[in-house]
Amino acid sequence: MNKIIGLTRNFSNTTSLNAIKTVTVVGGGLMGSGIAQVAAQAGLNVNLIDLKPELLENAQKSIQNNLQRVARKLHKDSPAQIEAFVKDASQRIKVSTNLEDGVQADLVVEAIVEKLDVKQELFNKLDQLCPEHTILASNTSSISINEIGAGIKRKSKFGGLHFFNPVPVMRLLEVIKSEQISEETYQAMMEWGKSVGKTCITCKDTPGFVVNRLLGPYSAEAMRMYERGDATKEDIDIGMKLGAGYPMGPLELSDYTGLDTNKFVLNVLYEKTGNPVFKPIPLLDKLVAEGKLGIKTGEGIYKYKK
Repeated sequence: MNKIIGLTRNFSNTTSLNAIKTVTVVGGGLMGSGIAQVAAQAGLNVNLIDLKPELLENAQKSIQNNLQRVARKLHKDSPAQIEAFVKDASQRIKVSTNLEDGVQADLVVEAIVEKLDVKQELFNKLDQLCPEHTILASNTSSISINEIGAGIKRKSKFGGLHFFNPVPVMRLLEVIKSEQISEETYQAMMEWGKSVGKTCITCKDTPGFVVNRLLGPYSAEAMRMYERGDATKEDIDIGMKLGAGYPMGPLELSDYTGLDTNKFVLNVLYEKTGNPVFKPIPLLDKLVAEGKLGIKTGEGIYKYKK
């Protein structure tokens, strides 16, 4: 795995490209635990913060299992190296239910619920509590970065780091430039993303960024085709896998991502752009209302064995 190259820490009010050695991740769900894992694998010290102890406990179990899989791939012929890899990465992650335990960091990544007011409240607190050199970033998939950071003072040290699920597997990282981000902060975020093994692309703060802006119409039209009865769900997915070379069909992908997440992203895109392709889809609304959210609930467009 790539390692951060250690340089002398810059204690001025700037963060040099290779000075990100301690990372705090706020949010212990799937995204947060995945971000914590890849940072620890890269040799960084990580604070994983969540208000719910049960989420942190689940996160630790998930990270441990994932590290075992990664270690077996890297060191399949050496049980000693496997054990050392898992032990080193695991020990780098400290968990806490207290936000103040994570404020002494070079980078803080937020991965909490997709609600603007909740994110704003968190970043306003972090802005007050963190040292001046700390970079703040949101993992939001669709909410405006500028709106999230509207109330903070360190706007030059704020941007978006949008990872994809599952974080340890997906190679892409979208680095989102806020209106007032400094070039140094942007470069630091790009270099950090590369150091944790991701291919980084850049987008300005536009609705949906790159991936969701393009994926939204694709998944929405697939859902409408199925809703109209134009084709079966299986044929829609097989068509795109074999006809377009996609590893997963659009309806399978929607179930994997979560239909509630799909609905949220489409609603945000419709609100921000007014493009009718993002209009609410009755079938999607119905499934979400019934709690059929995809793989995570055992049923969505497809049914899944527990």
